[in-house]
Amino acid sequence: MDASKHHTIVAVSPAKAQSKTEKETSLLPFFLSPVAAGFPSPAEDYRGQDLNLHEFLIHNPAATFFARAIGDSMINAGIQDGDLLVIDRSLPAEHGAVVIAAVAGELTVKRLVRKNSRVLLAPANDQFEDLDISGSEDTVIWGVVVHSIHTFRAHPGPGNGI
Repeated sequence: MDASKHHTIVAVSPAKAQSKTEKETSLLPFFLSPVAAGFPSPAEDYRGQDLNLHEFLIHNPAATFFARAIGDSMINAGIQDGDLLVIDRSLPAEHGAVVIAAVAGELTVKRLVRKNSRVLLAPANDQFEDLDISGSEDTVIWGVVVHSIHTFRAHPGPGNGI
């Protein structure tokens, strides 16, 4: 299969469990006032409780994996080339869910679509075609994508090679 024509492929790594001490040091400031994406609102500097990204992004650490998206077949779903995906293997792969699937040995990210008696892996880009996996023994759903993290600017220094 030629992944460049049909799929956004992914590279997967398991989530690293954190000790309580690491979790406590992972707390970051969280502001109660939302950030306007249109016209700016009057300045409100109401700081809320601290936010632990591990607890916010990962609900089942034993079943959570990370993957890096490569390609643009899911661009209209907000998944861009290079985005970091958070995948939960404990969630059911339901109609409409964005999933990681192994198709003939290659991992891909697509939306799971059930149409009549057919099961499709649908891209979110009109330049790509649906992949019919009905009755396929070569396809395994690995998990459900729960978050996509898009980086606008890489930080210099250690820790930027996730």
